[in-house]
Amino acid sequence: MLLSVDRINAYYGLSHVLQDVSFEVDQGEVVCLLGRNGAGKTTTLKSIVGVVRVCGGRVRFKDEDITALPTHQIAGRNVCLVPEDRGVFRVLTVEENLKLAAQKGSRWSLDDIYAMFPRLKERRHNGGGHLSGGEQQMLSIGRALMNSPELLILDEPTEGLAPVIVDEIVAQLHTIRQSGIAILLVEQNLEVCMELASRHYILESGQIVYHADNEAFKADETVRDRYLSVGV
Repeated sequence: MLLSVDRINAYYGLSHVLQDVSFEVDQGEVVCLLGRNGAGKTTTLKSIVGVVRVCGGRVRFKDEDITALPTHQIAGRNVCLVPEDRGVFRVLTVEENLKLAAQKGSRWSLDDIYAMFPRLKERRHNGGGHLSGGEQQMLSIGRALMNSPELLILDEPTEGLAPVIVDEIVAQLHTIRQSGIAILLVEQNLEVCMELASRHYILESGQIVYHADNEAFKADETVRDRYLSVGV
C-alpha cells in the first residue's frame, strides 16, 4: 500500500475536526475523498502533508510512519499537495515557478510540462499573477510534477473553472494516472470523480461514512443523495 491513513484525529482549537479517519491509496490508482463543505476533506489532506498536526492515529507512506514529520520532509518523500488556492508565486514567471520546483532526476522535465499544458508555454514569460484561474491550476499541477511525485494530492482542482478548461485538466489527469502516479483527489464535480476514480470515500462530520469502488458508487444514487445532496 502506498498511503495508509489509520484512525487519525485532528483539531482546530477545541473543535474535533477529524475523528478516527482511515483510508488507503495504492500505487497507480485514483482515490476520491468526497463530502459536503465543512466535512473535513481539506483538513485531511493537510494532515497527511503535516500542515495540520495529527493527534492520534498514523499516516504511513511506503510503509514509513510520516505522521510526525515536518512538511518539507514529507514533500521530500515525493508526496505533493496541490492546494485549493493553487499556491502560485504571483511575482515569478510561469517558467520560474516551474523551475523552482524542479527536482534532480525527476521524470518530468520542463518540456514535458509544456507539452502537457501548451498554454503554459505560450505564457512562460508571464507573471503567475497575470494568469487566469485555469492557467494557474495548470501551473500548480505542472509545478507538482516537476517535483517528481509518487503521490499527487489535489484539492478541488476544477473549482470555478470553465467547462473547456475542466475537460483539459481532466484529460491530463488521465495522462498522469497512466504514468503510474497515484492521485488522492478532493473534488465537488461528481462527473469528474466518476470519470477518474478507482475508489471513493465519503467524509461526513469528520468521519468516513462510506467506501466503495467506482462502479458501486456510480450505481448508488441513494448514497450520493444522502451524503452529497447531488443527483447525477
